[in-house]
Amino acid sequence: MGVLYAVLGILHFTNTGFYRPFMPKFLPAHDLLIYFSGVTEILLGIGVLIPQTRSLALWGIIAMLLVFLLVHINMLFPANSLGISAWIRLLRIPLQFLLIYWAYTNLR
Repeated sequence: MGVLYAVLGILHFTNTGFYRPFMPKFLPAHDLLIYFSGVTEILLGIGVLIPQTRSLALWGIIAMLLVFLLVHINMLFPANSLGISAWIRLLRIPLQFLLIYWAYTNLR
């Protein structure tokens, strides 16, 4: 899990353009938020790998995933769909909760 989040965080820097369309229009400073979320994912991913910070990092991942729900819910509105089919946009919501559950079940 830690490696997954660290790699996903790095992608925020190496492929920033991929993330821009997903940013809700009502949020400011899209690139800054993309970079901030990338740094957050990297730090939390590393934190999961360190026994002393694992629990705190897992709680951080849960909080981050709850914040990211904003993006997934925003995309449910047809004007924000980015041409992605409705069933895929709907599937992202339970997937987010599965990721939250995965992090929660790894708490000690």
